[in-house]
Amino acid sequence: MERHEGSVNDSRGRLLRKNDRKEYDGRMSTEEFKVDGEELLGRIKQLIHEGNIRRITIKNEKGDTVLEIPLTLGAIGAVMAPMLAAVGAVAALVAKCSIVVEKK
Repeated sequence: MERHEGSVNDSRGRLLRKNDRKEYDGRMSTEEFKVDGEELLGRIKQLIHEGNIRRITIKNEKGDTVLEIPLTLGAIGAVMAPMLAAVGAVAALVAKCSIVVEKK
């Protein structure tokens, strides 16, 4: 991991901030990213593009789940457009949120 002014690049070169977390339970790894509402849609698109994601959960500042997006290989195409529209709507409503990513 490389450090850059309070941030860290993980092994894939992704920028992790100080509050981001990674966990691994043997079968599924979980990462949590803290983002501002305006960064939310771009970050979700970036994570989907990286691939190997099973589920994305968006939580508000209190930790309540706002939106859950299950991802499968077949759902990456046209089915993603309405989901990304929903993420855009959530981004307009929240100032700060966290993205929890489950990977296989």
